[in-house]
Amino acid sequence: MKAMVIEEFGKPSVFVEREMEKPKVEPGCVLIHVQATSVNPIDTKVRSGAVSGIAPQFPAVLHGDVAGIVTEIGEGVTSFNVGDEVFGCPGGFKGTGGALAEYMLADARLLAHKPKNLSMEEAAALPLVTITAWESLFDRAKLKKDQHILIHGATGGVGHVAIQLAKWAGATVYTTASSTEKLEIGQKLGADVGINYREEPVSQYVDQYTDGKGFEVIFDTVGGKNLDSSFEAAALSGTVVTIAARSTHDLTPLHSKGLSFLVTFMLLKVIDEDQRHIHGEIIGKVAQIVEEGKLKPLVDAKTFSMTEVSKAHEYLESGKAIGKIVLTNNW
Repeated sequence: MKAMVIEEFGKPSVFVEREMEKPKVEPGCVLIHVQATSVNPIDTKVRSGAVSGIAPQFPAVLHGDVAGIVTEIGEGVTSFNVGDEVFGCPGGFKGTGGALAEYMLADARLLAHKPKNLSMEEAAALPLVTITAWESLFDRAKLKKDQHILIHGATGGVGHVAIQLAKWAGATVYTTASSTEKLEIGQKLGADVGINYREEPVSQYVDQYTDGKGFEVIFDTVGGKNLDSSFEAAALSGTVVTIAARSTHDLTPLHSKGLSFLVTFMLLKVIDEDQRHIHGEIIGKVAQIVEEGKLKPLVDAKTFSMTEVSKAHEYLESGKAIGKIVLTNNW
C-alpha cells in the first residue's frame, strides 16, 4: 500500500511517500480502507518531535482520526462487518499505525459506525476533538444542565465541538474568539454569548456576564496565557479543565478561589489498551447525537489530499484555519 511517512522528526516537509506492506488483520482488530483523515495539533507535535515519547516507530505513519470502510475482520470482532463505514481515532501514536495510508489496522474497540448523515470527510474531522471535548465536559468537569460554562476557542477543533455538546447537555454557553466572524460562527453553533477576548479584558466580561462572580465551569482549549485568564475568570469553588497544560503558571488563584483544576489528555486511552473501549463507547454516543442533528463538524473550506499532508500541517500551524482540516485518500 501507499503511505505518507516520516523517517525523522522535523518540519512539515519531512513527510515522504512510501510503499509499505499492507497491515495484516489481527484478533480484535479490523482493517480499514481509509477514505479520509484530519490533522490535529497533536499530530504536528508528534511530527516535530515535541512529544517523541508517544510517536510510533520510524518509518512512522501518523494521524489518528480516520473514516473509512471495513475490508477485513479479525478474530473475535462481532461489532462490525465487512463493508461497514466506520470512524474513530485508533492509531497514529506509540504502538499503532496511522491513517495517512491506504489501509489502517484498528482496534475495533476504538471505532464506531459512521453517522449516516455525515460524509467521510466530515466524519474524519470528529473523533479526536469530540472525544477530548466529551471527556473534558462530562468525565472531568461533570457538566450539568443549567450550569454556566465559558468555552475558549469558539472555532477551534475542540472548542466548536464543546459548544455543541454543552448546549446538548442543557448548559448556558459563553465562548471566546478573536474576531466578529469567529464569534458569529460560535453563536450559530449554539453559544448563547460570544466574547471578543482581544477587545474585552477578563475583568470586564466577568463583571458584565456574571456580576463579578465568575464562571462555574471553564474549558480552556488554548493553554499558555489563556490558562491564567481562565483562573481569573473562574468563580469561587469553580472548575477549570484544560487540554493544554505543558506550561508554567502561578497557581495562587487556584488556592485563593478553591478551584478544581483538571487536565484531559485523550491519547492515554489509545495507548492504554485496557481503556480503549471507553473511546469506542463515547464516539458511539456521539454518532447518535450527530444523527439527531445536535452536532455537526466545522470543516475548513480548504481541504487537502493525503499526498499534500505537508501543506495541511503548514496550514494548521499558520493559525488561519477555521474548524478542522481534512485530508482525503487520493491513491
